Amino acid sequence: MSVWDALTTRQIARILFTVVAFLGLLYLLVQVRGTLLLLAIAIFLAVALGPAVDFVSRGRLPRAAAILIVYVLILCVFAGVVALIVPPVVNGATELSRDIPNYVDDLRDNETIRDFDDKYDVTTKLRDEAEKLPDRLGDAAGALQGIAAGVVNAAFQLLTILTMTFFLLLDGRRIADFFITRFGRHREERLRGIAERIYKSTSGYVAGALTITSINGILTFVVLSILGVPFAVPLAVLMSFFGLIPLVGATIGGVLILIVTLFTDFPSATIIYGIFLILYQQFENNVLQPLIFKRTVNVPPLAVIVAILAGASVLGVVGALVAIPIAAALQIVLKEFYGGRTILSGTVILPDDPPPPDGDDDPPPPPLIVEQPPPGPKPKPKPA
Repeated sequence: MSVWDALTTRQIARILFTVVAFLGLLYLLVQVRGTLLLLAIAIFLAVALGPAVDFVSRGRLPRAAAILIVYVLILCVFAGVVALIVPPVVNGATELSRDIPNYVDDLRDNETIRDFDDKYDVTTKLRDEAEKLPDRLGDAAGALQGIAAGVVNAAFQLLTILTMTFFLLLDGRRIADFFITRFGRHREERLRGIAERIYKSTSGYVAGALTITSINGILTFVVLSILGVPFAVPLAVLMSFFGLIPLVGATIGGVLILIVTLFTDFPSATIIYGIFLILYQQFENNVLQPLIFKRTVNVPPLAVIVAILAGASVLGVVGALVAIPIAAALQIVLKEFYGGRTILSGTVILPDDPPPPDGDDDPPPPPLIVEQPPPGPKPKPKPA
């Protein structure tokens, strides 16, 4: 007798309905994956900005007004960064365009380059291409329209994320309470504890990462200014941005700045900045990060690497940025359901089991109880 013979028609229909419903739900999730990604980013931003909103909303200030104040402060910081970056870059580009003819004349002064130009007629070809440039502007118009459409789409997505973040900051606790109460009152306290620890871990990681990358940017600006490296402010901001990417971000930013220092008038600038980069990386990895993250994020190094690689492969730079908070959240869940220790630690203790005593794992033997005779006069011995 097979398994299908033992099933009734109703059970087979229920199985088929469950499979079809699961496939339909999976198809629906694939279709709305873009919206789910925006929602996930909004949830992360809401958790990251939660402590700042809580701090501003202390007292009688409405929470909506506190959220708007935090938004305005973030906008001011962004505008300040743009104001620090754009003028030096524009001035540098202007000076470069003004000095290009002088650079060409300097190249013509070199006998080898002049002979090469006379042989292959490079200057004439460049002049001909420059004359064709106005005709090619029409072809570039389509590409510019595509870029403009992409900018508009990105601005719309950013506005959508900020709007969802606003409502999550406003009603996030009530939404979380609604989902927690769906699991029953006997699990409510435990789930609230998990959610609170995840919230503190994520917000603590964001605050710590911003603190570390700000210190990195300020020290980079000071060193580059002392060495006389041009574009010190944009390079420091670039270093701060790359510093947000765990493990490899600061190294990538440092290598880019090292390349820039090769073109300075100070020959030893590259060596000095390289020494500073190595020393600061050691200071950040061994002092700053353990000091700032020891109470919020304590993820094993192997889990950090796997989480960053997985997040970068799925969401690119955004995935790498949120990989460690997600790994920390998963570790909190594992700690809760595996008795205070993760699987990575090697030992699993169930929550209901008492922890073993220090030292010997065997329980201590029970105390020896000797029955004592009741108080009173001793009985006299019987005569033989």
